[in-house]
Amino acid sequence: MSTTPRRAGAVVALAAVAVLTAASAASAHVTVHPESYARGATDGTLTFRVPDEEDSASTTKVQIFLPTDHPLLGVLVAPRDGWTAKVTDTRLKTPVKTDDGTITDAVSEITWTGGKIGAGQYEDFDVAFGQLPDDAGRLAFKALQTYSDGKTVRWIEEAAQGDEEPENPAPVVKLTAKEGGGGTAATPAKAQEAAADSSDSTARGLGVAGLIVGVLGLAAAAFAVVRTRSAGSRDA
Repeated sequence: MSTTPRRAGAVVALAAVAVLTAASAASAHVTVHPESYARGATDGTLTFRVPDEEDSASTTKVQIFLPTDHPLLGVLVAPRDGWTAKVTDTRLKTPVKTDDGTITDAVSEITWTGGKIGAGQYEDFDVAFGQLPDDAGRLAFKALQTYSDGKTVRWIEEAAQGDEEPENPAPVVKLTAKEGGGGTAATPAKAQEAAADSSDSTARGLGVAGLIVGVLGLAAAAFAVVRTRSAGSRDA
């Protein structure tokens, strides 16, 4: 019996596994959108996207930890159907002075419970802010994701500049220089960019899914051709 069909099947199977693995790694992380904002930006929104990476368990609890060394001011949580949000405030070690007075407390944690994110699905959680800090280059939002089977994934690792992305990276927002030397307001254009980033992320996910289907289709076709040729050889 020829070993050609077996070899062809093994090669195609390995290719499919590689694609599936890459797709899983690319889509499983908790992320924040948009990925960048101007320092000191005002009246904006951050969207935390939480995908479910387990085949047999649902996400039932999401915790996002906001930095308090460079706090976000005026944080508000958008309602999410099926979920209940608990907001925790913390007294700041260094109060923040603003035009409206001195801020001594800021939101340090937001916990969503009561809902469910099924396998292969994701949920977006929106958080509005009044003002971002203007004395930092990036903001890391550590996250905990708890599943219905009791497993908790800790998205808390931060990569040093130039290093590869860690296994469980924390969502990060880069803070860029203020536009025009001082303008800090979040513009409609930025809101559109944020929506575009989110749509692009979803589109990439769908593209990966299409790639997987294509690989599996090629696998089936290749195996059928090899098998037909092998049968023809035996008949001859």
